[in-house]
Amino acid sequence: MASNQSSSTNRPDDHRRKWDREEFEQIAKERLSKEEENEDEADRKSREPPVKRELLKQREYKVDLESRLGKSQVITKTTPSSQMGGYYCNVCDCVVKDSINFLDHINGKKHQRNLGMSMKVERSTLDQVKRRFELNKRKKEEKKKDYDFESRMQELREEETKQKAYKKEKRQERKRKAEDDDLDSGLDPDMAAMMGFSGFGTTKK
Repeated sequence: MASNQSSSTNRPDDHRRKWDREEFEQIAKERLSKEEENEDEADRKSREPPVKRELLKQREYKVDLESRLGKSQVITKTTPSSQMGGYYCNVCDCVVKDSINFLDHINGKKHQRNLGMSMKVERSTLDQVKRRFELNKRKKEEKKKDYDFESRMQELREEETKQKAYKKEKRQERKRKAEDDDLDSGLDPDMAAMMGFSGFGTTKK
């Protein structure tokens, strides 16, 4: 009985886990101050004027997709990324494996942003539309002139071919007529050829 009393007296009155109140108050204060700093940073960024990007413009260069087509190249661990297999984008510093994905990349939002452009297209004015119509009209007229010139040259070539065929047919007809005249005169064609009479009445080719 005495042993039971001694064991109960040795047990602490409150066996629950004790929390350090000051430590957790300090953690809470640090968290609140951090949140306030983040809010201030967000407010400052929202007050700053947005970055002005250029409107999307037409590409002024031709995309090279065929210069390395069919060529072999040895690639090692030390080969720079610009010379690796595939298509290299020097704006984004990345390599794209095929031409379709490369075109998708250079037309994409990330590439255009790295170029300093937004994905918004400039709205054309009335004068720009009129100039474009005039340019297209001139191109169409030039194309028509080129077509007329080509068709005329083709007609001249066909006419020249017909003339040559007609002259050739006339020569053959004269030759046949001369041979018929030789037969009518009673001379043997072989004998006439031996005597040198076969050329009479004919023209040279």
